[in-house]
Amino acid sequence: MARTSTEGDVFAAIADPTRRRLLERIGNRERSVAELTAEVGATLANVSLHLQVLTRAGLVRRRAAGRQRLYRLNLAPLVKVTDWAAQLSAFWNEKLDGLGELAERLDAEADQSDI
Repeated sequence: MARTSTEGDVFAAIADPTRRRLLERIGNRERSVAELTAEVGATLANVSLHLQVLTRAGLVRRRAAGRQRLYRLNLAPLVKVTDWAAQLSAFWNEKLDGLGELAERLDAEADQSDI
């Protein structure tokens, strides 16, 4: 069975809890791999692999500062996620509104039949 490539996929990148934790740790300032490794409690190799995934997805940007690699957050790709979540929220709000209206109508009919 062929695997679908998830390289550069923002959804696949944020699906992993370690990568989400890395994004939170990077926050609004640049962080080195060593800082992130200490804060996340993972191995250097593991953090490096996760940062590669985040970089390919465009969620972080990397720059060299001497021998260090510094990572900073790039929120632009998350627009896809927020757009998707907004569409999903609108869909379910519409469905729940319809369910609420149905429940009110059934309650009103039940009240009518009690008379």
